[in-house]
Amino acid sequence: MDDALAVYQELLKTYKPDHIVVYGTSAGAVITAELAVKLKQLSLLMPAALGIFSTLDSFARMGDSYAMFTLRGLAGHLEPPDSGIHDPYYVGSTGPQDPVLSPIYADLRGLPPTLFISSERDALLSSTANLHRAYLHAGVDARLVVFDALPHAFWYHSELPESIEANHMMADFFLAHLPR
Repeated sequence: MDDALAVYQELLKTYKPDHIVVYGTSAGAVITAELAVKLKQLSLLMPAALGIFSTLDSFARMGDSYAMFTLRGLAGHLEPPDSGIHDPYYVGSTGPQDPVLSPIYADLRGLPPTLFISSERDALLSSTANLHRAYLHAGVDARLVVFDALPHAFWYHSELPESIEANHMMADFFLAHLPR
């Protein structure tokens, strides 16, 4: 996240923020959401739009889809995900409910329009949906698209018609929020 912040600050030296979009998939989506909260905390100008594609909303807890679509999933009785800290190496000494680390706990008001994309069989679907809902509760123009029967980050499989559709949605969303 620190590197993303440094890059964003460098971009602001050359570009107006309404000419910048920030997006990422999976770990990159986590960093995108963290960066948005950090920009708000630092009172920096926000980018024109965000793209959060299959994300983790919190390192303090995991969603139901994580229990279903990881190695233990759909094997009979479904236990809730482990209650411990997710990815302790990434969390380090930061509290798992720190609002930058786990944006679901942040004040999200005033963030830029955001597109969330995930898929039905994505282990991070619950987290993506929960963070989208938190954005909506904060009054952010946030849209969620969930594709049916596809795995995590399916849009990288360029041969799939759904990948082409998802990539067009992403591009169209960003173009709609950039000045002409």
